[in-house]
Amino acid sequence: MTEKEQTTYSISELAKEFDITTRSIRFYEDQGLLTPQRQGQTRIYSKRDRVRLKLILRGKRLGFSLAETGQLFELYDADKSSVTQLTTMLQLIELKKTELHQQLDDIKVVLMELITVEKRCRDTLTEARTSELKHAESKSSEHNTANK
Repeated sequence: MTEKEQTTYSISELAKEFDITTRSIRFYEDQGLLTPQRQGQTRIYSKRDRVRLKLILRGKRLGFSLAETGQLFELYDADKSSVTQLTTMLQLIELKKTELHQQLDDIKVVLMELITVEKRCRDTLTEARTSELKHAESKSSEHNTANK
């Protein structure tokens, strides 16, 4: 059956399609992000659930929390014109960009600190080896003088 013909999905079909565990899908359901229908104990996911799952996973890759994704879903459900949703999304994007720029700056600082510490360690190691070598040569020289 093609995707266009299929109107519902099982949890295992979605898990396989998106390469995630069924446990993850149930977690998103517990968080209120997915609302499958039920037939007894069987979950039946709609096209809407499938799209939402795709958006949840995309949001995670972009660094959005599940709460932020849920907020966007709520806004969309309340305002189908999506003006509010898009405005909120732009605000979240700006926040994420700011956070990522800060993380990038922090990473640069840590890298510089690591480079400095690495250089000190290498210099100290070189000095220690040189000192050990001189000490060993001195002992050898003393031993040779004593044996003559």
